[in-house]
Amino acid sequence: MIDTLDLAKLDARDVAELARLRRAVSDVGFLRVSNTGLDKARIEAVLAAYKAFFHLPEAQKSRVDMAKTGANRGWGAPHSEQVDPDANPDYKEVFDCGFDLPKDSAYADRDLSVYAPNQWPDAPSGFQHMIQGYYGDACAVAMRILRAISVALGRDAGSFDVAFDTPMALLRGNFYPQRPVWAGARDFGIGAHTDYGCLTLLATDGTPGLEAQLPDGSWAEVQADPGTFVINFGEMLEFWTAGQVKATMHRVVGGADERVSVPLFFNPSYDTNVAPPESDQVISAGEHLTRRFNETYVHLKTAS
Repeated sequence: MIDTLDLAKLDARDVAELARLRRAVSDVGFLRVSNTGLDKARIEAVLAAYKAFFHLPEAQKSRVDMAKTGANRGWGAPHSEQVDPDANPDYKEVFDCGFDLPKDSAYADRDLSVYAPNQWPDAPSGFQHMIQGYYGDACAVAMRILRAISVALGRDAGSFDVAFDTPMALLRGNFYPQRPVWAGARDFGIGAHTDYGCLTLLATDGTPGLEAQLPDGSWAEVQADPGTFVINFGEMLEFWTAGQVKATMHRVVGGADERVSVPLFFNPSYDTNVAPPESDQVISAGEHLTRRFNETYVHLKTAS
């Protein structure tokens, strides 16, 4: 069962809601969150902006094709990613943007692909303003959820805060067209995978498609209307918490209706050590994320 939790109650450190959160992060690795302050109208406007971009002619979208830059900023064409090495490249399209690195940042001169400059299209009108505004607000919601998780795990509420001063946070628009008539058993909107980073905050248009693998191995549909968010966790948070938080396999097979979703992949600063607490390991968040990106994006596989 995938629970829906109230973020305002988690902010208030409601004991019962924190207990539900603790079960959700450790047993299932998926939950839904409502009452975040990002309402239905706001999310529908963001979804509409992405949808308008994805319905542009390919010649316009290709002006910001990420395959031309060697990073993951801008438009990703169908078959530009392969998250499951045993499946064919995913047939979805994406648009990625990330953290705008200040010129005086300690990371500015290190030529790190996870902080690459954003690419913004000329159309649709107002797209950059809409998406950048949402990016900042979604990061704030993700941080609130992480603080609640920290409390639920018996830690100080701010234990993660310092690690997110220069976040490798990536906001993505996903466009899943109708499942193609040629699609076979190895073709997915996105193949089965666990996320690579820390916390994923997903807004969706309410169209079914996302499936999560439950502890018994079965696949369950995960659906949420605009204004309610799906939350799941990545490999980084699983080992950062020594397994207290579960990274869960999920996929999108695709169906008769097109679908737009907007995940925020909320990840810490590049040099953060995300090894299990009190261990002798050193796991660089940035090195882990860069390696996993290089294994996924087709244009980065070719370059690496």
